[in-house]
Amino acid sequence: MQNRIEPPVLISRLLTFVLATALVVLGVLCVTIYNMFPLNRPQVFFLATDLRDDLEIRLIELPPQDEHLDNYKKAFIREYIRARNEVITNQKVMHKKWNGTDGVVKIWSTDDVYSDFASTAMFNAMMSEMPDFEFSCPVEFETGAVQYLANDDGTYQVKFRYFCTNNTGPVAQKDYTIKLKLVSEDNAKIKWADRVENPLGLRVAEYTIASENGDPLDTGFLPGE
Repeated sequence: MQNRIEPPVLISRLLTFVLATALVVLGVLCVTIYNMFPLNRPQVFFLATDLRDDLEIRLIELPPQDEHLDNYKKAFIREYIRARNEVITNQKVMHKKWNGTDGVVKIWSTDDVYSDFASTAMFNAMMSEMPDFEFSCPVEFETGAVQYLANDDGTYQVKFRYFCTNNTGPVAQKDYTIKLKLVSEDNAKIKWADRVENPLGLRVAEYTIASENGDPLDTGFLPGE
């Protein structure tokens, strides 16, 4: 009885093992390279830049008056109304949104409009060192809430519903109508840091309460009023 493997058979088995191992290693290497270089799949990258106040962008010309620009302005107005009036319970976010240095309300307003905003009761209460209240005030829009007034140059009318909620429940809802005018000066300059928040350099130059309820930031939503 033969009890040993002939050299040719042994070599054949060794080659088979080596080949199988090589194929496994090659497969793992291919998968690794595929994951390292996903050239056949779209990838999204974000380039972050530092905020700089020493650079300005000059807006030479706005696009022509068309439907897309009008839709952008209406969306801008809705965001402005929300930024100016909406209150959330996070004090840090409110300070950042409403402050007079780089807050969005400041960026989107002329100096006169922001000055009127900064004189409201809600602004002063919220921007105090330690507000003694905690509640939220959402802004709700219906379809077609923003309308361009054809008889006025750059003037829009916006309607929204506003109410506040604290630990005792919601305050009665009120409907408000605001007239505001957008301006964008020729050769307007905006800070490099503001380019994302206001790429077209639009400003609210007039902000008029057209409803009987007065300014929502001044009409009884604060504790004790």
